[in-house]
Amino acid sequence: METGPFKDLRGLPYYDEPITYLALAGRIFAWEFDGWKKESLSWKNGCYIHAGLSSLPTIRFTGRDAVPFFESISTNSFAKFSIGAMKHAVMCNEQGLIAAHGVLQRDQEDVLTFFAAGPWPIYQLAKSGFDVKRAMVDISIFQVAGPTSLATLERAAGEELSDIRFLRYRHATIGGKQVEIARLGMSGNLAYEVRVPVSDGPEVYDAIFRAGQDHGIQRLGWRTYLVNHIEGGFPQQNWTFRPADLEDQGYRDFVGNRDFPAHISGSVDPADMRARYRSPFEVNWQSTTKFDHEFIGRKALEAEAANPRRTAVTLRWHPEDVLDIHASLLKPGEPYKTLDLPSSPTWKEGVLGHADHLLKDGRPIGYSSGTVYSYHYREVLSMGCIDIDEARIGNEVTVMWGDHGSRIKPVRAVVERYPYLTEDRNDAI
Repeated sequence: METGPFKDLRGLPYYDEPITYLALAGRIFAWEFDGWKKESLSWKNGCYIHAGLSSLPTIRFTGRDAVPFFESISTNSFAKFSIGAMKHAVMCNEQGLIAAHGVLQRDQEDVLTFFAAGPWPIYQLAKSGFDVKRAMVDISIFQVAGPTSLATLERAAGEELSDIRFLRYRHATIGGKQVEIARLGMSGNLAYEVRVPVSDGPEVYDAIFRAGQDHGIQRLGWRTYLVNHIEGGFPQQNWTFRPADLEDQGYRDFVGNRDFPAHISGSVDPADMRARYRSPFEVNWQSTTKFDHEFIGRKALEAEAANPRRTAVTLRWHPEDVLDIHASLLKPGEPYKTLDLPSSPTWKEGVLGHADHLLKDGRPIGYSSGTVYSYHYREVLSMGCIDIDEARIGNEVTVMWGDHGSRIKPVRAVVERYPYLTEDRNDAI
């Protein structure tokens, strides 16, 4: 670990070695470390450390109305929310479409911290009469995930950490710095988050990385990070779906009513943004939706709950059709849309809204997004939002791969289990 040339890596240490960085939205992100193949095997064979969430805001909400406020804007039930617990808080607009989501943690009776936060709750708070104050929290968040993640963190902390249950957290010391260790993650299997003030981030990251050397640890960059969302069955905002917050003109006015650049891609007409939005039911988050309280979007979600139309599945692509996509680069004429490795479209294009038509015998049955090559399974997979009566495992469907108005490749695909990675699920061990 050395002093680097970059002004702000959000707590990520600088190592003077060949690493690829991505500049996006005025910040520097680690794009790739030891190569996407090694990095994509890490959460199956060892573990990874990823610092990507450090780039997203963390907001602390304080006041006697902190819990009632979040209850009013979240689909989740707050009947049970003890101090030291976390929720995956899902927030919708009046149409029942996901406007924002993130991890909500109860630190004290009247103190909540919202991780990976966006402006949506701030906008809703500004419109409300709740007695709540908010403040930005400058922290680094390191995700450590995979079968050896616990052993790595225990070595780094010098103590046992197996007492930390799923969606719980406690304090510890790593690299001589006090940290907060929470048990949750995006890979689907055993995973943790380590949270620390940005100023202490480099020392803590380095201590974890060194502690994991004989536990198969890999530093995970943004190039490969999205693979674990598809394998683990966790939809990724601004990649597998777009939040519907911008459908609210009041919200647009609140954040400046400026142009919101986004890369809208896929065989679905770019004008069809509904194809790129999702309700909680369409991404299998119905367990977060409880009708024991009033919240924004309740009426729309009650109607959907009575007659749900679509659900989430994994789509496994036919190898011959994948090879044909790549082979088109070596033939005359317009090639098919490039299938980037290991994820496509690549996130270096910024905020994404992708949707490919999904067909059954020529008729539309939903959409495909978030396409990855899984080096572990040696398969191309994508996330499907599909009509419920077509969601049976083994059903053969067609993904229309390409961009609207360009050459389209019909790709044969099979509906598979969701999530695809089923070993050692974090919420079950």
